[in-house]
Amino acid sequence: MNFSRIILEWYDLNKRLLPWRNTNEPYRIWLSEIMLQQTRVAQGIPYYMRFVEAFPTVQDLSSASEEQVLKLWQGLGYYSRARNLHATAKIITEKYNGKFPDTYKELLQLKGIGDYTASAIASICFGRPEAVVDGNVYRVLSRYYGIDLPINGSEGVLYFKELAKEIMDAKNIRDYNQGIMEFGALQCTPKNPDCNSCPLQKSCVALATNRIDILPVKLKKNKVRNRYFNYLVLVDENKQTLLQQRKGNGIWQNLYEFPLLETEKYVGHTEVADNLKELVALEEPSEIYLYNENKIVHKLSHQHLHTRFWIITFESNLENGIQIAELHKYPVPVLIADFIKTFKI
Repeated sequence: MNFSRIILEWYDLNKRLLPWRNTNEPYRIWLSEIMLQQTRVAQGIPYYMRFVEAFPTVQDLSSASEEQVLKLWQGLGYYSRARNLHATAKIITEKYNGKFPDTYKELLQLKGIGDYTASAIASICFGRPEAVVDGNVYRVLSRYYGIDLPINGSEGVLYFKELAKEIMDAKNIRDYNQGIMEFGALQCTPKNPDCNSCPLQKSCVALATNRIDILPVKLKKNKVRNRYFNYLVLVDENKQTLLQQRKGNGIWQNLYEFPLLETEKYVGHTEVADNLKELVALEEPSEIYLYNENKIVHKLSHQHLHTRFWIITFESNLENGIQIAELHKYPVPVLIADFIKTFKI
């Protein structure tokens, strides 16, 4: 059975009409690939459309402020991708005169572009014979060939990359690479794949050995860290509040948030009041109360944020205060954005 030919035939009949499928322009392919890393297509499309409208070219993205970029990215998560996107746009504009390099090796040198993205851009935009290996490709190859090497281990990564190179259709690389990724997304899905209608079913090792549900194999993830966030939402008599920008290399770098009291467990009114003076140089508040009685647990890849919002009102004015009605203009983590949508005072 000719694996690549079947993938190409399937793709021709089943490919979705996606907004980046009607172009080979590197900027738009790059944008879509960065956005779709660990993001579902349905969720990514509106972000892609807003970015293209706001920044039609890589030069437009380059000249934007980081705050503009982070605000448009808000809700997609993994904000380092947005910062890398912005940095790479500047490099392409300034070093490459607005034109993307057309080889895998050169693309790989750009910030935020790894093996998968470099292979995707080189093959889809420039017809280079580079094999793509993303989560969908890992799943298809692991099941079809019955490979139980962990896909997130160093040995597995190298093995699957070499296998992908061996079986790719170099002459039709644009459609083949998009086809095998689409096949994994629509046909060979993570759960309940439609094996009865699969054109590869007759030679699929996982189907023949009843291992569809256990392939691909992944090494166990690191232990999840629990953190306890107490956001202090300060409100003065003019309905102003305070935001601060997160610094350092932790989560949400350069996004805005309310003053934060991080603790080792859930705390009550007394602990919040006792720590308030260390965080905010103001007179005694007139009221402190918990906004969300129900627990909010915001789950990230390696940490769970147990979050409470405390409303703290003052009769005096806050220095450098922001009107509560203007909060929506700032790039914030989705956890904060959800609170802002519901907060009324």
